[in-house]
Formats: sequence, structure tokens, C-alpha cells
Amino acid sequence: MSMLDGFKTTVLETPIHELDPRVKMFMLASVTAMAIMFNKVVPLLVISLAQVPLVLLARVSREWSRSMRGGMIFALMIFGMNLVSRAAYAGWTVDAEMVKVSVAMALRFVALLTTFSLFFLTTSPDKLSLALESMRIPYEYCFAFTTAIRFIPIIAFEAQAIADAQRSRGLELDRGNLIERLKKYVPILTPLIVSAIRRSMELAEAMESRAFGASKRRTNLYTLKLKPRDYVAAAALTAALCISVLVRGVV
Repeated sequence: MSMLDGFKTTVLETPIHELDPRVKMFMLASVTAMAIMFNKVVPLLVISLAQVPLVLLARVSREWSRSMRGGMIFALMIFGMNLVSRAAYAGWTVDAEMVKVSVAMALRFVALLTTFSLFFLTTSPDKLSLALESMRIPYEYCFAFTTAIRFIPIIAFEAQAIADAQRSRGLELDRGNLIERLKKYVPILTPLIVSAIRRSMELAEAMESRAFGASKRRTNLYTLKLKPRDYVAAAALTAALCISVLVRGVV
């Protein structure tokens, strides 16, 4: 569950938090494009390390480190699956190039996890909803998306609380083989699903009591306006994306 700590919104006054959410969405898309563009270790390592100063500037290094620790198991799985599949295709022989490509795929996951974590840590669901609405996306879709984002840390916290409660009753989640461990998670998933259904019903009743969808023309208390720092950030991201395209053509 520590991986989901990197998706809890933090309320801080930092240059990254104060950026327009549309600019941060552009940053998310740019870093994702650059990570997908390369399949070599050095460029992906540069993309990953280049985001560390942004994490420090946003003062979310603790939450980011937790998400990294939680994501390491998936990075190792990606490395192992790539290495095994390539070795099987080559007749169960492993060379240095296979290892490099497998490491690059794991680094790609790290880069993507970092940028998504930074985005959600520094962007509140309310501002994200405003950004999506400004892009002409229907409000119903914006509401569904931001509501799902709000529920992710809540469900993660409930899952951790249920797991601790089951451990106090003698459930040993860390013993046994893979099949036995999966079976032991049934007492955790069942109350978690029931809690999620109950929460969704309460949300539906609250929306109905507030006449959700009765008005076709919605207004907002706040409006998004781009500031000089947003233009500077967008220009820097555009330059980085162009440089990446040029480097990709050379490499």
C-alpha cells in the first residue's frame, strides 16, 4: 500500500504546487512521451533523475520515496519478465544487451511512476476538475475521474486497517506459497469491497439530495488563468521534448 502514498494530494505552497494544472498535465504527457520514446538505459536514467529536483522543489520527497519503495517490486517484476521472455526467445541464452534492455524497461516504469506521483501529489482534484472542464470535457466525466482519485487513498487506508485487524486475529499474510498467500487476502478483499459499495451508495444519495445534473449550465467559483511562470514552464517542457526528439533521431 505504500505505493499509493505517492498519489495523495499534499497542500503546500511551492512553485510546483502553484503551477497551473494544465501545465502539469502537459508535463505529465511530455515525460510520458519521452519515456516511451527511448528504450536505452542512459536516456531513461536521465529522464528519471531530471525529475528529482522537481520532487525536492515540491517538498514531497517523503511521499515520493514511499511510492518508489512500493513500486520497486513492480520494477523488479518488469526487469525479470523482460529478461526471461527475451532469453526464452533466444534459446535460453542471456547476453549483456538483454540485461540492458530489461534494465531500461524497469527504468521506464520508474520514470513514469515518478511523473504520475509528482502530478497527483501536487494537483488537487478540484483544480484537476477545473482543468478538464476547461478542455471541454463533460462535467460528468470530470466528476467521475476526480472522485475516483479521491477514493484511492481512502480505500488504501481502509485496506491497511482491515489487514492490521485481520493480523491481530491471527491471520498470517506473509507465510506460505503464492497460492496460499492469495487465499489469505480473501478476508481482506471481502470487507473492503463491501465498504466500497456502501461508500458509493452514500455518495449517490448525497449527489441525488443535491440535485446533481439538474442544471445543464454549471458555474465555478474559481477560474484558471495562466501566469508568467506557467508559460516559462510550458516553454521549458516544449524545449525538452524537442531535444528528446532530436536525440532520439541520433541515437
